[in-house]
Amino acid sequence: MTLNQKNSLNTLKLATAAGVLMTLAVPAQADQWRGWNIQPPGYPNTVALETFADEVSERTEGRIEPKVYNNGVLGDQPDAIEQTRNGALDFGNFNMGPMGPMVPAANVLSLPFIFKSEASMYEAMDGEIGERFASAMEERGLIPLGWFGAGSRSLYNSDHPVRTPEDIKGMKVRVMNNDLYVDMIEALGGNATPMAASEVYQSLTTGVIDGAENNLPTYEASGHYEIADYYSLTNHLVIPECLCVSRSSWEELSEEDQEAVKEAAEIATTEQRELWKERTEVSRQRVLDAGVEINEVPDKAAFQNLMQPVYDGFLEKYPDLAALVADIQTAQGN
Repeated sequence: MTLNQKNSLNTLKLATAAGVLMTLAVPAQADQWRGWNIQPPGYPNTVALETFADEVSERTEGRIEPKVYNNGVLGDQPDAIEQTRNGALDFGNFNMGPMGPMVPAANVLSLPFIFKSEASMYEAMDGEIGERFASAMEERGLIPLGWFGAGSRSLYNSDHPVRTPEDIKGMKVRVMNNDLYVDMIEALGGNATPMAASEVYQSLTTGVIDGAENNLPTYEASGHYEIADYYSLTNHLVIPECLCVSRSSWEELSEEDQEAVKEAAEIATTEQRELWKERTEVSRQRVLDAGVEINEVPDKAAFQNLMQPVYDGFLEKYPDLAALVADIQTAQGN
């Protein structure tokens, strides 16, 4: 080998070694996760989702970098659920009410008075009952990693307190777009009006509707208390929300990173529930200070007894869900 050939070979070896070192020095590109959220900054769910994103980034040492998009900027909720199922979005915080069209079992959670309280809901969803919902959702492309609270939904209107079902007769009440909610109000003698949330304030103002139903933080944050100043604690719906990850995004993770994401979700779920409880108390005091009348409902059984036709119609449509409904009721001593 000539001297020139030796020099060329040494140069090639050095260049190859340098290339290997440069390759080792460049970190793998982080997996950028996009997350959907309908709430504004500062809301309990938003704070918890930001915590989730930070914890995931830290616990995976930057291998996953989630970003939360607030105020529904990535689409409305049904569309965002579908995008997450298909892997176009990586995670999101979704109410289980709109989950029904994609996951029929989720409709059980929209049955009136299926849960006695928020505490009963948490206990059920954190145990075997929640695992059954999670399995049904996984089959449809979603991995629930935590169950958020969304409070108890109650009735409010601009005319009078609701203490008995008689007080609802003839009342025009806005509900979410779900046949179960329509059937619920009609079983109580009211006139249900499905309507987008963005239209409720104006409709209350103009008298298109007399009232609506929601949890206290939303009632306060939406400004509905300014027009409908009677809030009656019917607590007819306690619908959980999920912190969900796309199954396709989940399956791309190593076992180590899956465990890290689970841990991050547990931290975020605990935080959301604590913040939700605090926010509910703050909202309650704000509307009271504004002159809203909040009343207890002395006999909730009178409302619950009228729900039998709603349950009968539901179980006729979904007979395979009868055992799930019965198990939830039995777990609460019903």
